[in-house]
Amino acid sequence: MLRTNRGLCKYIFLSLITFGIYGLVVKCHISEEINQVASRRDGKHTMHYALIFFLLTGVTFGIAPLVWFHKLSNRIGDELLFRRIDYSFSADSFWGWYFFGSLIIVGPFIYFHKLLKAMNLINGAYNTRMNAAALTDEMRGL
Repeated sequence: MLRTNRGLCKYIFLSLITFGIYGLVVKCHISEEINQVASRRDGKHTMHYALIFFLLTGVTFGIAPLVWFHKLSNRIGDELLFRRIDYSFSADSFWGWYFFGSLIIVGPFIYFHKLLKAMNLINGAYNTRMNAAALTDEMRGL
């Protein structure tokens, strides 16, 4: 079962008391989960966030995380559309809220709220589908 209980308040609070480690772990889990949910359908692979954070951020002068979030946001938006989940999220959300929204200070918080909600919705739909498939297999005696 994939996580469906992520929220902004919990994300901020635990990130603060763990000096950012919780935020890093959540982003790592999101990269793993989107690969588990979407890779069979779209044939793409989202790089693990820890690799971006520890290896590429310094070398690329901070450009790699921007590209990673852009691609992740588009991939999540595509998955929402594929699963017919009525929630608006895409790379426009990243650039609008996280990047340009940082000028009004609260923009990045709005982006992370939207990101966490989108992943909760996708994971919930995935869990429902997997539970239905497992029940069907069980009924067939597999």
